[in-house]
Formats: sequence, C-alpha cells, structure tokens
Amino acid sequence: MNTTILRKSVLGIAGLAFAGGLAAGPLHHATTTDTGTSDARPVAAVQADKTVDAGKLIPHGVQGAQSRIDFDAEQTANVKAIIAATKKTGLDERAAVISIGTALQESKLQNLGHLGDRNDHDSLGLFQQRPSSGWGTPEQITDPQYATTAFLKGLRQVDGWQDMPLTDAAQTVQVSAYPDAYAQWEQQAADLVTQHWNNS
Repeated sequence: MNTTILRKSVLGIAGLAFAGGLAAGPLHHATTTDTGTSDARPVAAVQADKTVDAGKLIPHGVQGAQSRIDFDAEQTANVKAIIAATKKTGLDERAAVISIGTALQESKLQNLGHLGDRNDHDSLGLFQQRPSSGWGTPEQITDPQYATTAFLKGLRQVDGWQDMPLTDAAQTVQVSAYPDAYAQWEQQAADLVTQHWNNS
C-alpha cells in the first residue's frame, strides 16, 4: 500500500472517530444491543478497500447512540441484494448505506411476509412497503431487488438526499411513525457497505 493511500485512510478513520464523538444524545432504540457511539468502529476499519471512500459513507457523522445486530445467512444475502440493486440503478455507496440503514430499522434485514395481527397494516418485505400505498404487489415487494429499486426510486425523488443525514432521507421516503429511529443504524449500515460493496 503506498503512503498516500495509507495517510488518507488514517485521516479518514480519525475524522470519522471525531465526528462520531460529536453525535447528539440517544434516539429511539430497538431491542438490539446498543453499543453507543464511542464504541462504534470507524467505517474504514472494517476492511481496507481503496474503492470505497469511507468519508462519503457517513458524511455527517452518526446521530445518536448506535445499535448493532448479528446477522444470519439470509440477512447477509439481503445486504448483498440491496448493494447489487443499488449498483444496478447507478447509485453510489451512500445510497446503499441509506437503503441498508432503512431496512435495518424496518425489518432487521429480514424479508418479512404478512405477520398477522403483528403486521403494520399490509407492510411487507425488507422495507415494510405497502401494496395498498402503491409500492407494488406482495410478490414484488418481497423480492429484495425489486423492493430496493422501489425504495431508491423514492429516494431519488427527494431533493438533496445526498446531503441529508440518513434518518432524514429515509424518513422522507418511508414516512414512519418513528422518524428518528433510522439514525441508530447508520454505523452498521456503513460497515456493511464497506465490507460487501466489492463482492456484491
């Protein structure tokens, strides 16, 4: 590794660590383990990869305490499907971070079918999209690639999404009853994009 790339990587890690330290207080939390921002690993530390610009994954730093969950094979496959769909639409790594962070909040990256009485109306899939709201048929929105493409289509219609904190961009598309809840997944979403962007 040449010294210029190494220096940029070190500066990127230091910048992310500093930004994480300035995060606001805790937001809505799920039942997952809360590691807190001071314990969150910098994005670039997950995998040294010169094609993923760690500084662009979390341009505003994380907002509030961060949650983290462990994944099974299905959830990892869904991460890779989201990244592949993002690439196919021609969007960059930041769009993948927003998509994965949104799906972490909505479904913990599980492709959920109808949950009966526990269902939020007719919400389905990774992004809990609703057929009755025009997201597609049940079969379409339980297809990870279709669901991601539909989410990204909505994201592209948000003016300035590239410059918004993840939770604001996600909320504008999703219109959730818990608009700040997406913020807690930004670090893990960025870590996952760093880890899987080049092999998805």
